[in-house]
Amino acid sequence: MLDSAAELMMVHGDFKGAFDTCNAGLENLRRLEPEDNRCAELKAGFCMLGVQALAELNLWRGVFSWVLQHYEHQEHLPSKIMQLCILLYSKVGEPAEIQEAARVWLHCLSNIRAPGFRSVAELYLLHVLVPLGHLEEARELVTSEVCSDAFTEEQRQTALDVVEEKARQNQGDPINPGVTSDSEIAAHPASTQGSLLHKLEAMLRFLYRKCLRTGSGSFPVRKVFLASVLLYMLLFRMDPAFSSSFMWISKLLQLIKQMWRAMFAPYYQPLT
Repeated sequence: MLDSAAELMMVHGDFKGAFDTCNAGLENLRRLEPEDNRCAELKAGFCMLGVQALAELNLWRGVFSWVLQHYEHQEHLPSKIMQLCILLYSKVGEPAEIQEAARVWLHCLSNIRAPGFRSVAELYLLHVLVPLGHLEEARELVTSEVCSDAFTEEQRQTALDVVEEKARQNQGDPINPGVTSDSEIAAHPASTQGSLLHKLEAMLRFLYRKCLRTGSGSFPVRKVFLASVLLYMLLFRMDPAFSSSFMWISKLLQLIKQMWRAMFAPYYQPLT
């Protein structure tokens, strides 16, 4: 049944069928001897496939509660299932949903010697505590006796460096992080206008030199002159009182620059 569930999910993309097969397999395992090691491995396998199937069905909110139906206590979860749950809730942007369960699991003495303890601790640190900004708890976790045997000195220092880097980023964040680049352009019209005019001036200087060199040859002088006039009308004659005009000009300028590089890259590059 485990192979059948894996085939339904991986080969046929039948996530609902795979989840139903996992449920049926778990029900069958309940009638077997719980002390059987193979039973424990199959149970973990069914649960891991079931978690992935629920995620594919966009039913991730019920993943952990479903897992706990088959493991009475969250601290008794196998390390692989805990790792998978941390990654899932981190992927969907809800690491807080698994925070308490992961904390309880890590502080359970019977899990400290588990083969996957260090991996769970690393994932909890990088995908739960750091994204949520719980940096003090992250420092305590790395330096605690719980993780003293799990991490080497080098790994502990690397983890602390990650936490400190996140702390520096938080200190360097602007007061109003919601301000977009368009809002910044609107808030500083004078400096933005000066930058745009400077770029336009450089482009027009190149056009002037190009026209002088080519004369009436193959280079389309009249078309270039017309383009220059259009740029002048757009950038100089547009009412600067409207902040939205600068956003539009900025987008237009980006488009013009892309076209410019494509057409005149060998000549334009020295002017930048």
